[in-house]
Amino acid sequence: MTGGVVAGLALAVACAIATNVAFLFKHRGSVEAPPVRISHPIRSAGGLFHSRWFVLGLAVALGAWLLHVAALALAPLSIVQATLSGGLVFLAVLGERYFGFSLGRRQWIGLLLTAAGLAVIGITSGSQVGEPPGYALAALIVIECTVLLVAGAFAALSGRLSLSLATEGMLLGVAAGALFGVSDIAIKFLTDAVGDGVLEMLSPWTAAALIASVIAFYASARGLQLGPGLQVIAFTSVAANLTAIVGGILIFRDPIGAGALAISARMVAFCLIVAGAAMMPAPTRAASSAASTA
Repeated sequence: MTGGVVAGLALAVACAIATNVAFLFKHRGSVEAPPVRISHPIRSAGGLFHSRWFVLGLAVALGAWLLHVAALALAPLSIVQATLSGGLVFLAVLGERYFGFSLGRRQWIGLLLTAAGLAVIGITSGSQVGEPPGYALAALIVIECTVLLVAGAFAALSGRLSLSLATEGMLLGVAAGALFGVSDIAIKFLTDAVGDGVLEMLSPWTAAALIASVIAFYASARGLQLGPGLQVIAFTSVAANLTAIVGGILIFRDPIGAGALAISARMVAFCLIVAGAAMMPAPTRAASSAASTA
């Protein structure tokens, strides 16, 4: 593992902590704000920005985003996102200790699975490969457009589906996470391209990152208002990381290990991270509190 990859992993860990702190702050602010309505985006954003907790969460999220960009500039996309998946450990610990969420045995098992997967990813990560292959741009277009259209359409239509509020909140979290993943892929593409000059930032991928981030902003806030906090955050994180990990492997040829043993170990590690995320907490105590606040 090169020094740059190690530094990228360290930045990714810091980003994971900051991201989950930001989500917890935004959750507290979202349940205090008026309902987010996609038909009234300006009014909805104004209501969110009137919450000091939500604004604080956005400020922390901005710092996390800068750490994320720096990590993507140094390490492969799939490794960075796998590390961020391990941030679910920080989410659960911080949520239980400081934000009133409760964890059961099943959820703690999920934490251990996620931590084990993260450790294996760190041990077996290979060196970063060179330039993306010739088909990278076509793959990027297909993945970006497909996820952007599907997740954006679901976020817009979710209020018209016959779902329970909790289920709608979690599915909105998935949609927001997929859109955050689209943004991460575009940012990684841009961090590779900016070496050819700052003007490379004037790109359709900059627009893709911005559009995906804006839609995800509203979908995430509404999901946090409707669903159980930690579950919504966990589903958002898993969807974002899976989208970006797949993009890193298919578009940027991120390594999945050197040799059969390392490749097998990393595939198992990815499965452990996903399984651990699926066992993330169902925060009954905090959900009741959030509903009362709302």
